[in-house]
Amino acid sequence: MRVKICGITQPDQGQAIAQLGATALGFICVPASPRYVKPDQIRAIVDHLPEDQLSALQQDLKPALKPGLKPGPKVDRIGVFTDADLDGIGETVAIAHLSAVQLHGTESPQFCQQLRQRLPNVEIIKALRIRDAAALDQAALYSEIVDTLLLDAYHPSLLGGTGKTLDWSSLQQFRPRCSWLLAGGLTPENVLEALHQVQPDGIDLSSGVERSPGDKDLGKVARLFQQLQLASPL
Repeated sequence: MRVKICGITQPDQGQAIAQLGATALGFICVPASPRYVKPDQIRAIVDHLPEDQLSALQQDLKPALKPGLKPGPKVDRIGVFTDADLDGIGETVAIAHLSAVQLHGTESPQFCQQLRQRLPNVEIIKALRIRDAAALDQAALYSEIVDTLLLDAYHPSLLGGTGKTLDWSSLQQFRPRCSWLLAGGLTPENVLEALHQVQPDGIDLSSGVERSPGDKDLGKVARLFQQLQLASPL
């Protein structure tokens, strides 16, 4: 199972969270967010991550990688964007050495297709904020275009990191054509209950393992992985 810890802002915390077992780190590329980090700051964090093997995604893309391109960190580096333009996303990916882009705004399927053409070797994740059961219908519009879907809780003014949980019971039959991540208010205390009700390919946590926005609580992160060891199957 993929475990993404989002809203990383500090190099030492990024390294520690990767060592604890995270398979992906998320970096907020939205200037209005309290967890925002600039592209060069992301690169400073990325440069502290383990580099002893390719990530699972990079293994899949290995035949398509350019000759001479060295393997990157084993931890996926995901930039989170909200209604950014193609050029801005591409520039940040290059500077920050991102392996994935998460679109957390109102990006259309057509925009996702354009991004796929612009960044063919980068994972594209489309976040959907689920307000009601009808919102799940959007998944079919994106599942054949993007690599991964992420389901987050709806908030009228905040795009993520709200601490609000989804109605997990409404997702028990959710089976998109692509892989998907469960987000929205997950914590070390409720993650096993969530995974008992739904079967995502991965989970995404931010505020649930923080002391304050962007300041991760490594004790909570450690408890998260202790809880996940109890889950079957992982």
